[in-house]
Amino acid sequence: MAISNLAPSVKQKIDEWLGGDYNQETKKSIQDLQDNEKWDELNDAFYKDLSFGTGGLRGIMGPGTNRMNSYTVGKATQGLANYLKKTYPNETVKVAVSYDSRNLSSLFAQTVADVFSANDIVVYLFSALRPTPELSFAIRELECHSGVMITASHNPKEYNGYKAYWRDGGQLVAPHDKNVIDEVNKLTISDVLFSKKAELIKTLDQEIDDSYIGKLAGLSLRPAVVNEQKDLNIVYSPIHGTGITVVPKVLAKWGFENVHVVESQAEPDGNFPTVVYPNPEEEEAMSIGLQEATKLNADLLLATDPDSDRVGVAVKNLEGKFILLNGNQIGSLLVDYVLSAKQESGQLKSNDYTCKTIVTTNLISDISKSYGVNCYEVLTGFKYIGELMTNLLEKETFLVGGEESYGFLVGDLVRDKDAVVSCAFIAEMTAYYKSKGKTLFEALISLYTKYGFYKEQLVSLTKTGQRGAEEIKSIMHRLRTETPTALGGTQVVLLKDYEHRVTTDLRDNSQQPIDLPQSDVLQFVLEDGSVVSARPSGTEPKIKFYCSAKLPLASQQDFEDLNSALDNKIKEMIKDLLD
Repeated sequence: MAISNLAPSVKQKIDEWLGGDYNQETKKSIQDLQDNEKWDELNDAFYKDLSFGTGGLRGIMGPGTNRMNSYTVGKATQGLANYLKKTYPNETVKVAVSYDSRNLSSLFAQTVADVFSANDIVVYLFSALRPTPELSFAIRELECHSGVMITASHNPKEYNGYKAYWRDGGQLVAPHDKNVIDEVNKLTISDVLFSKKAELIKTLDQEIDDSYIGKLAGLSLRPAVVNEQKDLNIVYSPIHGTGITVVPKVLAKWGFENVHVVESQAEPDGNFPTVVYPNPEEEEAMSIGLQEATKLNADLLLATDPDSDRVGVAVKNLEGKFILLNGNQIGSLLVDYVLSAKQESGQLKSNDYTCKTIVTTNLISDISKSYGVNCYEVLTGFKYIGELMTNLLEKETFLVGGEESYGFLVGDLVRDKDAVVSCAFIAEMTAYYKSKGKTLFEALISLYTKYGFYKEQLVSLTKTGQRGAEEIKSIMHRLRTETPTALGGTQVVLLKDYEHRVTTDLRDNSQQPIDLPQSDVLQFVLEDGSVVSARPSGTEPKIKFYCSAKLPLASQQDFEDLNSALDNKIKEMIKDLLD
């Protein structure tokens, strides 16, 4: 590409940034790209505006309208500030702001604080990086109206992001998400108030940490067991993120005295020098921790992502070798542990409930039902779990829930996934099973023998460009209009269409409404309890197939054979779906 091939709108935006009220560092970066004829980079940076979506902003850092920088962050904050002042016209509006270890996160957090304060909004700004769940806690603890977390979660190091929260401590949901988007879209950079009012910016530090850590410790269900197993050998890695600020303290507060932090990954660092992606869902990101856990003959490996809302777990299998648990397995273990402990102590009540997303394993539903507890299903995204918690606050009690993408929550201190409390509970249940002479892996197999062996796998198809988007639409249309009668040799009995919000029983063509918001998701439920969900990605050119195959497991000795059989079953289900 040459400069002559840049669209006139792109050239105009570049000229506006070079000649406008932007700082010299930004102008120099743009000029350097021009001087070095980096036309593709310039085009990508300016061909559109970085959109403020229902979850906020996320993008590559750098100058330009389609990049994460102080100006796009400032514009998003101005839009949120305008909406807050319209919503609460007669109140002193308060917000909390935190950030993770990514490059420029502290600068963006300060920009957010400056813009809010310039709009006469009181800001509680963390003095240093802190986890996403602690921000959610702080919003509720300090009775704020909103909050912002600067993070791109587990994305590559080039990215940063902006997550907006409401006064319940949950991410923005309807109608606030769309209303804030409307406010942001009305603005130009000249509308943004960047001149801070320092007297309105308050610092959050040790006091809020102590409150968060103390209240989390109060959630422990079997403190006597922890005391008995306080030397449980735990290896923990924050993968260069915020977890280092609180996870070791929480584990110590609960009574665990033998926690080894992976030193090479302990220092917060936005370049994430020891991993390709700072994502505990990936074995590569867990590899250093696995080496450390093996060397120390640990009982448990825990690792959190940069903003500490997701946790990866490794335990020893039947041969004594460390393996990674997936998000469905971790969530199932947590649900069973919490419900069993509550039942054992006589604290389980008829209005208690669990919650999972529609693409998360139905093993959680089966476990909940066996304890007489209602398990709610919500759309994909933890913000919907937080929304449900807020809506049911006066009627029912949330105990535990999660999603297959390694996000879990125990207790109701926050309204987002919380890897900090999850680490503590995973350690506690590991200690509990050790006191019974079992490993966490053996506890998982016990669940499989009781409820059936569920095995999940995510299969993604990437389709690029406009043609790719059309192919994805075509796939979804075909699956809706030519519904398969069988997958992997097993009859399909239910089709759940979340776009049309209806469940069809294919055995008699009867229909039932789905009481959830509209979403472009199809689910095929098989006669044996297996499920395949088809869902186009909202942020990537992909269509994702969430596969959950199920077979009865007679005993621990049959585990490996059945594991292979389920792998084959998933392959056949996907083959039948796509043929």
